Amino acid sequence: MIIVIGSVTARPDSFDALLQASLDHVHRSRGEPGCISHAVHIDAENPMRLFFFERWTDMAALHTHFAVPGSIEFIGKVRALAAASESVTLYEADERTA
Repeated sequence: MIIVIGSVTARPDSFDALLQASLDHVHRSRGEPGCISHAVHIDAENPMRLFFFERWTDMAALHTHFAVPGSIEFIGKVRALAAASESVTLYEADERTA
């Protein structure tokens, strides 16, 4: 399983548009093959920051996701609306129960 985390900080004048674009992206992504989960959250300490958490079955599914026209369009919207964007981090993980 591949875990993806990332965040983006909106400008005060762009927060609503960035949040809507993020929600649209999340909802679309959830229907893609290989998507286990995909979510966006508002940071409790910085309400202008959106945090993304995703789980994908494998790297092939993630590469396909990044190539989908909607994902490419979303990245363009982030660049236009964000004050700052942190890097995206990928983790390879095995699922285990405790």
